[in-house]
Amino acid sequence: MTAGAAAQSIALRTANPEAAAKAAVIRWQKDTYPFGEIRQATPATAEFQFTNVGKAPVLITQVQGTCGCTVTDYSREPIQPGKSSKITVTYNAAGLGNFHKTVTVVTNAGDAPHRLTLQGTVVAR
Repeated sequence: MTAGAAAQSIALRTANPEAAAKAAVIRWQKDTYPFGEIRQATPATAEFQFTNVGKAPVLITQVQGTCGCTVTDYSREPIQPGKSSKITVTYNAAGLGNFHKTVTVVTNAGDAPHRLTLQGTVVAR
């Protein structure tokens, strides 16, 4: 047996298709919000919509921006299968120029955190 075949065999034996079929799954409408130009020191808000397309409730356990210039808001209640919700991110830029900020979302849907991106250009007021 080759190393690749052995790895595939191990993956097949350890995968739990029954658990995967009952898992929470998120489908995001978009991962990136292009603000375009925003005014310096004027808050700008983005909404990231998502739907639970899985078979179990989605639980959001953490939403964290990369800096203190972002404030987030989201439902602390479970999002039931077939239902939608959103994460609202407000960005308040102090500096001028291009920006690229991320917000990390931790849920029970999948192993890795999901990253949402804000981007645009801050112009003088």
